Amino acid sequence: MALAKLGVVVLDCPDPAALAGFYAGMLGGTVEGDGDGDWVDLKVPGGQALAFQKAPGFVPPKWPTPDDSQQFHLDLLVDDLDTAEKGILELGAKPLDATDRTRTFRVYADPAGHPFCLCAC
Repeated sequence: MALAKLGVVVLDCPDPAALAGFYAGMLGGTVEGDGDGDWVDLKVPGGQALAFQKAPGFVPPKWPTPDDSQQFHLDLLVDDLDTAEKGILELGAKPLDATDRTRTFRVYADPAGHPFCLCAC
C-alpha cells in the first residue's frame, strides 16, 4: 500500500519562468505562474507536471564527475534522437554526452544546467 502519491517534480533554478519556457518548448503544455516569479508550474498534457522554484545562489550540478552528484535527471522519451536533439539545441540545451550516436540515449543540460537524457528506448 502506498503511503503517498507523487505530486510534482520541482527543479530549483535562478529563473523559473525562463526554465519553464524551455521545458514547455520541449514537452508542450501550459506554463502557470504564482505571480511573484518564485514558483512556476508546467502542466504537461497526459504527463507528469513539472515545477520550477527560484533558488537564490543556485549552483548547477556538474556532469559527469565522481566528486559531485547530479542529484537527479529526467529521461525524456523521443521517437527520433536527431530530430529531438536539433529542437532542444535550438531551445538552449547544451550537449553533455551526445557524441556516441550508437547509443539509444544522449545527455544534455537545460539552460540552468540540470542534466537530462533524450531516450529512444
